[in-house]
Amino acid sequence: MIGVGGSDWKHYVRRKPHVVKRRIRKGIPDCLRGLVWQLISGSRDLLLMNPGVYEQLVIYETSASELDIIRDISRTFPSHVFFQQRHGPGQRSLYNVLKAYSVYDRDVGYVQGMGFLAGLLLLYMSEEDAFWLLVALLKGAVHAPMEGLYQVGLPLVQQYLCLFDRLMKEHMPKLGEHFTQEMINPSMYASQWFITVFSYSFPFHLALRIWDVFLYEGVKIVFKVGLALLKYRHDDLVKLPFEKLIHALRNFPEDAMDPDTLLPMAYSIKVSRRLEELKQEYNKKDGKPSLSTEIKGDQKQAQ
Repeated sequence: MIGVGGSDWKHYVRRKPHVVKRRIRKGIPDCLRGLVWQLISGSRDLLLMNPGVYEQLVIYETSASELDIIRDISRTFPSHVFFQQRHGPGQRSLYNVLKAYSVYDRDVGYVQGMGFLAGLLLLYMSEEDAFWLLVALLKGAVHAPMEGLYQVGLPLVQQYLCLFDRLMKEHMPKLGEHFTQEMINPSMYASQWFITVFSYSFPFHLALRIWDVFLYEGVKIVFKVGLALLKYRHDDLVKLPFEKLIHALRNFPEDAMDPDTLLPMAYSIKVSRRLEELKQEYNKKDGKPSLSTEIKGDQKQAQ
């Protein structure tokens, strides 16, 4: 499907998009994951269009966020061997990518959650490749831009949590009612799901499978997985009082974290159309342009 170094990829995706989608949902083979992630995210094209830019950002530019990045690096995947050694190659690469991004996009600069995105990418590709994939995600090379997750006031986090709350109440009214009674809202348990795309506290084997789909299909998989987790624990959650609910929502059991159980459940939850309607509604209420028009604009640019 990929061809030599990705040469056949675009042709194959155009001819057989359903086959590609099905294969990606089954999980990209680990040895190909880094390359396929670059192809499906649009970052490979960005890299080829910007030779030498990453090196320039790392070597010759200075960032106002350098001390913040240094402070947070040891907190990013502290249990992963690649990032454990203080000032080791893993931490150095992570610093370089985050510093380069904070210079490349001074409006966003650096925010702590970005380290988990960059860290996950560095396990599968070089610094320069990871940097351009971060750019592709935040600037919206293929899907809607993610930079609103990290801008002042976290506008996109607010939006996604509001939409998630609505979807949860529509799909699981009994649980929605219980959450309302116990005064539980998604900001208490789901913010990290969106800010780090499940890479913060979820097992790697599950996070990687979610990322395969996320890079190909966009943010809707985060909503689907979130809903699937609540659905999986539904009968326990509706019985719990506030303190135990908070604990349960931040500590899902091991059996809920099995990709072969959770992901088919997530795929079966249909959210695309409703999510689009809720986005339109949310943007009207806030007096903002519709996100779908932004997405279409981004897709045109990407083409």
